[in-house]
Amino acid sequence: MPRLPRSTLIPGCPVHVLQRGHNKAPCFKSEADHVLYLGLLEQYSKRHACAVHAYVLMTNHVHLLISPPDVPSLSNMMRGLNQIFAQYVNRHQGRCGSAWQSRFKSFPVQSGDYFLTCQGYIELNPVRARLVDAPSQYPWSSYLINAAGHPSGLITPHRLYLGLAPTPATRLAAYRKLLNQPVSPEVLAKIRLSLATGVPLGDDAFVRGINQRIGTDRGQSRDRPGTGPGLAPV
Repeated sequence: MPRLPRSTLIPGCPVHVLQRGHNKAPCFKSEADHVLYLGLLEQYSKRHACAVHAYVLMTNHVHLLISPPDVPSLSNMMRGLNQIFAQYVNRHQGRCGSAWQSRFKSFPVQSGDYFLTCQGYIELNPVRARLVDAPSQYPWSSYLINAAGHPSGLITPHRLYLGLAPTPATRLAAYRKLLNQPVSPEVLAKIRLSLATGVPLGDDAFVRGINQRIGTDRGQSRDRPGTGPGLAPV
């Protein structure tokens, strides 16, 4: 299935971004690498008015959940971030060329249950990869911010996250409870299909609406769990 164009992104709509290392090679080899990337992400997200709601830095790829004001802002943010980080990696690892595998992948995420599920999917990635036993043990994700209340100048809480509870303490507890609930196989299959193909993540009406924007009928089969390529864990 061909990847959908970035024109499917809706201004202000949350977007799940996946960026892999070149040839799936490790792109984070030290604490300094992680710290620099997060600093650059904060700098360029603010420069281009892209609200970052969640992130995880894995060994050879990155997941981000972002609300950009428009497609050019998202592209410009990722371009600036990736270029500076690649220059740093090349200097410190004695290599040349791109640190990243082609362009970043992205797909729109429907507000509502899909958004919070997607945010949790990102922050639980290290547990699924068996890097840690609990998400709180992994220092390079937004879990410690969204679920434990660590201060951050990078994360902008989404309105749906803020609506979980009226106070910070009860909100953190509600979010932790939400992440402790298992994701249904159907929704998990949708997320993985979206990561593999760029198909929007949401219910039938949301997907149809975006398909209509680009004059295509793709995505009608995405609600059948197990269909489509790329269902291996990411």
